[in-house]
Amino acid sequence: MSSTEQPKKLYAAREPVFPKRVSGNFRNLKWIIMIVTLGIYYLTPWIRWDRGPSLPDQAVLLDLANRRFFFFWIEIWPHEFYFVAGLLIMAGLGLFLFTSALGRVWCGYACPQTVWTDLFYTVERWIEGDRNARLRLWKAKWDGRKIRLRVFKYISWFLIAVATGGAWVFYFTDAPTLLVDLVTLQAPYVAYVTIGILTFTTFVFGGFMREQVCIYMCPWPRIQAAMMDEDSLTVAYREWRGEPRGKHRKGADADQLGDCIDCMACVNVCPVGIDIRDGQQLECITCALCIDACDDIMAKIGKPRGLIDYMALTDEANERAGNAKKPVWQHIFRLRTIIYTVLWSAIGIGLTVMLFIRSDIDITVSPVRNPTYVTLSDGTIRNTYDVRIRNMQHDATDFHISLTSDEILRVELEGTDLLTVTVPADTTQLQRVYVLARPGDPAASLDRTDFRLWVEDQSSGTRTFEDTVFNGREN
Repeated sequence: MSSTEQPKKLYAAREPVFPKRVSGNFRNLKWIIMIVTLGIYYLTPWIRWDRGPSLPDQAVLLDLANRRFFFFWIEIWPHEFYFVAGLLIMAGLGLFLFTSALGRVWCGYACPQTVWTDLFYTVERWIEGDRNARLRLWKAKWDGRKIRLRVFKYISWFLIAVATGGAWVFYFTDAPTLLVDLVTLQAPYVAYVTIGILTFTTFVFGGFMREQVCIYMCPWPRIQAAMMDEDSLTVAYREWRGEPRGKHRKGADADQLGDCIDCMACVNVCPVGIDIRDGQQLECITCALCIDACDDIMAKIGKPRGLIDYMALTDEANERAGNAKKPVWQHIFRLRTIIYTVLWSAIGIGLTVMLFIRSDIDITVSPVRNPTYVTLSDGTIRNTYDVRIRNMQHDATDFHISLTSDEILRVELEGTDLLTVTVPADTTQLQRVYVLARPGDPAASLDRTDFRLWVEDQSSGTRTFEDTVFNGREN
């Protein structure tokens, strides 16, 4: 590089984007998805679900204080985190599946950044007008009208941002109780901090950074190519049909022009401000609004729809050769997507089966090895164990503790002469357990004796166990 040549900048200053309102099938789909996703996010914490007097009645609750996750009739305990891990794996595979089939369809329709940015655009359009009005306002000098519109818009954005942060904290504790505490300034400090952070990020990301988040902050545009192939459907421009573009004015060369009249409708509706006619670009989120805009123009000038459309690289080769493109189902159902679907389904079925076959009781046995064993006055060898009994039922339950082994061992419970312990509903209880071997029995002189500790629900007969070892005195 010569001394006079300037290095290429890695970041371009943001050019404001003012998308124009558009109507069509894809825009209607985005409206539906936005309403459904926002409705789920804002309303879910307020849904009630009766689980009995000892449990919370919020349908969806991440109870971090008690280390529990409630989802309607499903209750996930800390030792069952594999359910959460499985759901995260399913989410990743689902993203791979949709991307391999339909490109960045997640980014264009359901990504939170897209949904909230679309909501902020809707508010902005309602207050300041459509594209041309917002452009004029942007270039206009500051006066009373511009200040009034901007203040009204920012207040509206701020209220949406506060509602967004507020809805998030409601997932972690009882929503009606927390709302009262927030209003009366009695809520925990962390609740206000969380709402403040989410309010700030929603306001900035949705109101000002917008497409910059997708272009510079999100890693997905840079790895999506690994998920796509020549049969993946994505939004594209039929350049062989549209070029050379022109205004189609009457003249000798009018019949030599392509279908594109260079009206810029596809550019004016793009939320990231790109021209899809320039080919595939990292910035494109595949929202398909340019398809609606172009189809509307084609209908007005009497040309076939689909100049901009969902298509694959194989479609381009076929159409350039004069052949018909593949049916959509052939693009979607191919080896890669079938493998993703099988894996996704297998994990989902596995989690469902595990959910229905899991036991309502569980134990964890922790040997106390300081000291390893104790020799009692009569020569008996005693080992000590901390046994955590999880009662995942909604009623207090009596549990009988016993053991099985190839050698002679007996079990005792600390604090009681019985072998039964009562565990309250939906709690974990720690019980100190002693295992003893008489001085003349083989287990007393063996370095290691395997045995199985059992816990049985005396009301239902349900049993569970954990294997551990008994340590005798060294010879």
